[in-house]
Formats: sequence, C-alpha cells, structure tokens
Amino acid sequence: MKFPLSMTAGLAGYIFRNKMRPRPEWQKNAVRDAGSANPFRILPPKAGEKHQPHPMIGKRFPIVLMLEPLHACNLTCTGCGRIREYESTITERVPLEECLAAVDECGAPVVSICGGEPMMYPQIGELTAGILQRNRHIYLCTNGMFIKKRIREFTPDKRFYFNVHLDGMRKNHDIAVEREGVFDLAVEGIQIAKKAGFQVCTNTTVYKETDMREIEELFEYLRQFHVDGHQIAPAYGYSAVDDREIFLTRDDIREKFRDFDRIAAKYPVRQTPLYMEFLQGRRELPCTAWGNPTYNIKGWKGPCYLITDGQYKTFEDLMTRTPWESYGPGNDPRCEHCMMHCGFEPSVAYGINAGVADNLKMLAWMLR
Repeated sequence: MKFPLSMTAGLAGYIFRNKMRPRPEWQKNAVRDAGSANPFRILPPKAGEKHQPHPMIGKRFPIVLMLEPLHACNLTCTGCGRIREYESTITERVPLEECLAAVDECGAPVVSICGGEPMMYPQIGELTAGILQRNRHIYLCTNGMFIKKRIREFTPDKRFYFNVHLDGMRKNHDIAVEREGVFDLAVEGIQIAKKAGFQVCTNTTVYKETDMREIEELFEYLRQFHVDGHQIAPAYGYSAVDDREIFLTRDDIREKFRDFDRIAAKYPVRQTPLYMEFLQGRRELPCTAWGNPTYNIKGWKGPCYLITDGQYKTFEDLMTRTPWESYGPGNDPRCEHCMMHCGFEPSVAYGINAGVADNLKMLAWMLR
C-alpha cells in the first residue's frame, strides 16, 4: 500500500466525518451574498460572470497542518523564500507548548513540520513525540544534514516520516542549495534513518531547468536505500522569490510533467494520480488552501503557505476572516501559475470534481 493502513483508514474516516458534519465555527461568513461587492477580490469579475460559491465553501476543514517552529536554516536554497520573507524573525522560535497547542487547535490528522530547517529546533524530538501522543501523522521536512547528529532524539513509528529534500543528483542538488556536499550528507542521513528503522520519503521541487530524466535517475538511485516514497511539485515564484528565470508557468509545468506517468508507475510517488492529471492539464482543480493551513512564529498565516496577506491569532480567525474566494487562479494574479500540492492536493482529498471512475483510480493507487 502507498501508506500504512492505519493512516489511510484514519484519514478516510476524518474526511468523511467532517464532510458530513463540518464544525460550524469554521464556516462562519463563508458564503457571501452573490450580488455584494467583494473588497478583497483583486481581479474584477469577467463580463457576464456570475459568482458561484466554491463547492467546499460550506465544508471547510484542515487536512495537513504546515507547522513552522522556526524559520532559521543552515542553507540558502535558491528557490526558498522563508529566510527572505521572515528576515525580522529569523532568530525566533515558536515555544514547544505553543506548537502543540496549534496542533490541538487545528485538529488536522497530518502535521508537516517544516521551516526553515526544523532539525535546528532545539526541542524537535519532544515536539514530534508530543504530536505522536496526539495520534497525528508526521512528515518532518528536512535537508537531511542533521539526521546523523540528532537521530537518537526520535523513535521509529508507523505514523512518522523523515521527508528529505532532494532536487536532483549530486551536482544539481548542491547547486540548488548553494553548498557543495549537501547531497552526500542528505543521502547519508537517509541511510542512517532507514538503518535505524524509520520511514523515509523524499521531496523534490521541479524548476524550469530541471531535466525530468534526472529526476528518474534520482528515484532509481534511491531505490537501493529502500526509500518509502517520493513527493514532487513544480516550483512556484511566489512574492518572496519571484524570479521567472527559474520558476515555472502553467504551460511550463504541463510540459515538464507531460510524460511523468511513466516515472510514477515505476517508483513510489506519493502525489495522487488526480493531482498529476492536474499538473498535466488533463483536469482542473480549484485551490483549497484552507486544507493545508500554516502556523509559525507570527501565528496562523493566511491565505496559504506561500502568500502572506494576514497573520491571525486563532485558527478560527484564519478560517472565518480569510476571503478565500479572492484567491486562486483567475482571482489573484499572484496565484496565476501556482499548481503547488499544498493548494490543490486537498481538493483531491475532498473529492472535488471527482467521479466514480476517479474514486476507483484513487483506490487502485492507494493499494498499489
């Protein structure tokens, strides 16, 4: 199976319960008067356009919490905006108790611990243990350089994954992270984690200059280490790092992923087939960014992991005060080329635009 049975069953049950009985406090002010002016909408409606509420607008709930306990990092990756966007708070950390309170407040069944480099967080072992005690599933996103040093602070668990970032083979990965030797240290970290009994995934970002044959080479190289899965997504030039020389337009993305089905069939790629069809231009998905909310040193980040138009003190404020219908392709020019999994994979999980054949396709993918 793609995921442990407990994770698959738990997620399915969580999504079913919330679709049937969504928490009403998260739906406040979600449905607006179709004829009223929306002061948050950045692009005007097209001529003759009739406002249609989002199909999930009355059933919003989170699936994956993006938890950033700090923004500090030991690398300056070309495509990362965290050290630029949060320069004023780069030395600050979210207290352990506050991190766990955010996990409780949100209630999402999956927590992605990211940053910055979360392995630089002094209490990272305690944080993961506390989240596991709450019966959540964890993806700890890391460049892999600190696994060797801090592996003893963790205990293998079927609900826990190290998610190691690799953007290509040795030469190109080290160029992307702007430091030589990082690829070898990351691979060493993967080997150490697997030997110690941990589950390990990799996370790859595809840039304009990325050769997809190298991505296939990377997955084949990692096969010898029995890596449990691969996540992959196109690079998106959000405001903090908006440089079109390396980032992809929608047309670029569709060209890059045009033949990716062949690679996905050979290796344990964790992106869903429906999301992959979206990347290839074979289906449309709406952005449901509330499915992957972000919490960091400034609070709840809105509207999404990549764009910061507001920081909220409570999760309810994020859910009820964010003008969700003002974002997404066609609404906000900053969203025009975004096809990031954190905005569109939730749409797959919610079952938006999915038919019977799609449900069977997803089932077959999960069981493979």
